[in-house]
Amino acid sequence: MKRYTFNILVFLLFAACNVHSQDFKNEFGFKSENDSYLAQGSDRYYTNGIFINFRRAVDQMKLKAGLEKKIYEISVGQKIYNPISGYAPNPATQDRPFAGYLYVGGSLSWFKLDESVLKVSTEIGTVGPSSLAKDGQELLHNTVGFYELAGWENQIRDEAAINLSVQYTKLIHRLVDNAADISFEGYANAGTTYSGAGAGILLRAGSINQLFNSSYLNASLGNNVKTKGLVPSEIFFYAKPQLNFIAYDATVEGSIFKNNSPVTFDAKPIVFAQQIGFNYSSQHFTVDFGVIFKTKEIESSARAHQWGAISMYYRFN
Repeated sequence: MKRYTFNILVFLLFAACNVHSQDFKNEFGFKSENDSYLAQGSDRYYTNGIFINFRRAVDQMKLKAGLEKKIYEISVGQKIYNPISGYAPNPATQDRPFAGYLYVGGSLSWFKLDESVLKVSTEIGTVGPSSLAKDGQELLHNTVGFYELAGWENQIRDEAAINLSVQYTKLIHRLVDNAADISFEGYANAGTTYSGAGAGILLRAGSINQLFNSSYLNASLGNNVKTKGLVPSEIFFYAKPQLNFIAYDATVEGSIFKNNSPVTFDAKPIVFAQQIGFNYSSQHFTVDFGVIFKTKEIESSARAHQWGAISMYYRFN
């Protein structure tokens, strides 16, 4: 009996260790952005975004030395914009165009052992009525009992969207006790919808992993992991002040090829953004809540704006 009990304990211990060390190569989840998450009673400018993502890690043992991880991603997303209110039937009172952006996208991220990360993305979709932004906002308002919408007949007109993006992140310094670190983060966009660039500083504090294992960069998944994480589960606060240069924004300025939208404005060339948030990640799950503040983005009477973002992801094999 004692031997039988001992064998069971050994088996359970082995199973527990195996589960603890197991890595999951797939991740699926969503991100939702809305200004109503901040409970400030506003429904303006960038008013809603929904994004669905699937990620898969490449077998890390097949990667060359110095390359820790490579992750593929496919995504579907929609962004909805309106003036200071979704009820703006008079074009003269609209301080921002009604607009929508719908896309499918793909990306590839390279995570190096020196904690530098390069992500290259492409998106193909549409701006305008074909983005289904009007239908999406009406569905949301009818479902939760919000006010009646008016003014969408003046939205930015249909335009095919092709957009490319490059993002680079690099660790600058991490404290000896691994309780906090600071990184550089920059990006550049080019396309028919968004064109511009930006740079900022990422600060993380709490129980954090290396950038190539961190849920902040959606790198908690792995496939035959090379380097063990600093912690089994992450829980941290983060902040990212960022300066953005805006070359073009079709959701504000209309088509880059033809001027056929009834309401358009110039986009402000310089926009400052501040993002703060909280992130928790276990072996299977990631939950993130963030708040984004942006200075005035439009050459009109439009104001500065802020919204909340909720992300949830599940990892599996």
